Amino acid sequence: MSGSSPTGFILVDKPQGWTSHDVVAKVRGQIGGKVGHAGTLDPMATGLLVLGVGGATRLLRFVQGARKEYLATALLGVATDSLDADGAIISREPLPVTEEEVRAAMERFTGEIMQIPPMVSARKVEGRRLYELAREGKVVEREARKVTIDKLELIDMAPSDYPEITFRTVCSTGTYIRTLADDIGRAVGGRAHLTALRRVRNGPVHVRDALTVDEVVAAAANDDVDRIVLDAGSVLEGFPEIRLDEAMASQVRNGRELPLHMAPDDALTQEFLRISDRDGKLIAMYRDDNGALIPEVVIQ
Repeated sequence: MSGSSPTGFILVDKPQGWTSHDVVAKVRGQIGGKVGHAGTLDPMATGLLVLGVGGATRLLRFVQGARKEYLATALLGVATDSLDADGAIISREPLPVTEEEVRAAMERFTGEIMQIPPMVSARKVEGRRLYELAREGKVVEREARKVTIDKLELIDMAPSDYPEITFRTVCSTGTYIRTLADDIGRAVGGRAHLTALRRVRNGPVHVRDALTVDEVVAAAANDDVDRIVLDAGSVLEGFPEIRLDEAMASQVRNGRELPLHMAPDDALTQEFLRISDRDGKLIAMYRDDNGALIPEVVIQ
């Protein structure tokens, strides 16, 4: 690719078997410059991975905090040591439950709930990643964390002694879907593990608009990366916005404070807001600081 690296976001449909880091490394190798991602997907999972490129890597934390939507499949009656299909089976007991029982159990896991991070997660305990400890055969005590499940619905179920269920969930960042699957299994009297997972939405962006890794590679080969890089504002449109004329936008690029009265009414319910130029192109993320709007991140 010729010229400087673009700034913005690329939506990638992560293939099964790839780590999130694999995708980042591949894209970085194709387009150069800084590349990062807004939330890890396990190797067995597929779906939407939001990549920040160039200066937009500094905005990834705003994307990561958005609500996520997943489609998941779980096998009831069979537990694995990793709570997913990549782990070793540790128990197998028939669990011939009905759809009504599963739906009733799911109702217990909507709203704010407490989750214990799985041992195979990337969360740190005393400076060590849990998955590192798990590889050493260690199991340590983990503190339960509050997460929010906005929606949890049963999509399909194949009745048997070991029923397979497919469910959809919309949840807060930090929710472990493998833990949710096992919790549902426990709620109906047994255990379960995740057999498939697909992230379909992250905030306002959907996997239907994502590219395959091969499509990103082809765009880079054709020197057409700018076409596939989204303006940062389109991925952060869930935040309230202030649009400025060119004179004011130029001052914001230099870090100028703005008066609070410029913020729209809906900005009062959120910690951050977008500052854009008159064409809607994102310039910065600002926040309220004792009655003035000050820059949190300036990208232009």
